[in-house]
Amino acid sequence: MGVKRSLQRGGILLSLVANVLMVLSTATNYWTRQQEGHSGLWQECNHGICSNIPCQTTLAVTAACMVLAVGVGVVGMVMGLRIRCHEGESLRGQTTSAFLFLGGLLLLTALIGYTVKNAWKNNVFFSWSYFSGWLALPFSILAGNLHSGKRVEETAQKTLTPEAPQLPFQ
Repeated sequence: MGVKRSLQRGGILLSLVANVLMVLSTATNYWTRQQEGHSGLWQECNHGICSNIPCQTTLAVTAACMVLAVGVGVVGMVMGLRIRCHEGESLRGQTTSAFLFLGGLLLLTALIGYTVKNAWKNNVFFSWSYFSGWLALPFSILAGNLHSGKRVEETAQKTLTPEAPQLPFQ
């Protein structure tokens, strides 16, 4: 059980880092920068004056997926903490893993949508809020992988109950 608990601890830590990066990415207005200023999912700032961005479908889908990814990621992290504090069965670990993978999928959807919207614009450069979203993606996926625990249980059972050695026939 020591290896499984260590992996769960690592999964909780990675999901915490992923959630912090997702919240930071969602809440800040530095997704893109241009000559006059910068913009995010919610506001656009030009020459130090910020205003709300009018509703655009692609931007609304990106923002919705980011908010859902944060929510699902937090639920996955809380489930992981609950498993860690109380001896959880593997089904809960797999559910936690599914939540973290779903958060990663929502995050990937949001980031690809935003990239497609802005990749071909001239004089627009992606900035640190956008890149922190991309940085959260592998952390979320790795956290989901560490929480699954299925492979660790199978390996532990094989090492705990070794087969009897076969003696050659004489």
